[in-house]
Amino acid sequence: MLKINHLFAKGMVTGTVMLASLGLMGVSTVSNPANNAQAASKNAALKAKVAKMTTNEKLGQLFVASVPNNTAQADYDIKAYHLGGVILYGSNFTGTKTSFKNKLKSYQNSANIPLTISTDQEGGTVSRLSVNPAISGRSYYPSPQAAYKAGGMNGITKWYKLEAKTLKGLGINWDFAPDVDVTSNKNSFIYDRTFGHGYQATGKYAQAAVTAIQSQGVGATLKHFPGYGSAADTHTGSASTNKTLRTFEKDDFVPFRAGIAANVDSVMVTHIILNKIDPKKPASLSKKDISLIADNYNGVIVSDSLQMGAVSNYADSHHVYRDVAAFKAGNDVLLSSNYKQGIPQLKHALAKGQITKSQLNNKVYKILQMKAKLGLIK
Repeated sequence: MLKINHLFAKGMVTGTVMLASLGLMGVSTVSNPANNAQAASKNAALKAKVAKMTTNEKLGQLFVASVPNNTAQADYDIKAYHLGGVILYGSNFTGTKTSFKNKLKSYQNSANIPLTISTDQEGGTVSRLSVNPAISGRSYYPSPQAAYKAGGMNGITKWYKLEAKTLKGLGINWDFAPDVDVTSNKNSFIYDRTFGHGYQATGKYAQAAVTAIQSQGVGATLKHFPGYGSAADTHTGSASTNKTLRTFEKDDFVPFRAGIAANVDSVMVTHIILNKIDPKKPASLSKKDISLIADNYNGVIVSDSLQMGAVSNYADSHHVYRDVAAFKAGNDVLLSSNYKQGIPQLKHALAKGQITKSQLNNKVYKILQMKAKLGLIK
């Protein structure tokens, strides 16, 4: 199995050396014994909580699902399937600010374990807050490229803090941002969502964005690991890259190292196929690809949406259950609205020994750790 040591290769190691090489010396690496003892106590409590949960409750925690605008139906599913979280798309941003907030409160009231409520707020072309100014207070949130052009890195920090504060005020606690992909191809699918500069510069952007988002009590997510590059759109079909592991180590991993150094809460895995590493599966369904980060990253690993065309193509042609495949590959959170089928399929895989209770417990523990960090679990 490929190890995460690749992520910190080329002289880039954790701690002071890595931070200095990225110009990120502001990130503290000093350990506090009192804080460590407190953390150990909290972690023990979370493990005890996991031990008391039923299998259905544990499996439900894995899912972050889209929900209908029918609040009663959404509330029912959240409760019945013990969903760990929901994701809000543009179509969910309806009504007034008050009605929207009340809808999210209703979701939370339906959950036995508080939900992560997430959305994609990158700014620019992917800006859910722009959909309905009656909810967010404004219709324009600049792309990272526009924010940087107008105000430099201070502009990045300013806008991400504002967006995260707005999200938090509405009841949204997890932002699937920043996008730290790098491509020089301005015509590529992902370019407009990127920082628009090179790998080292994007590393500094990643650190600034993660710090700004998480300073407001909202979870941040680096995406799309191990780096999207100029690959085609995986929303509509399969896409691949011929980059070698050596190239990923030297280039694409740089912003992910920086975001991890800033203690990012989660990392999202792409669906592109890495032809030179695992040519048979999308990265999100490949244990070999996900092991590049999973072996030494303690935060939450979340799949990109498992409803996207690239995954559907693979699942249909190989006759596999997408949620089970994503679990086996190493994702902690399944960004999937297939929970009505996925939970029974995972339960069957557990009974057959295809996945283990220990694996399930570890994933749920990581999810609860993140929820505790976000103040959702006291």
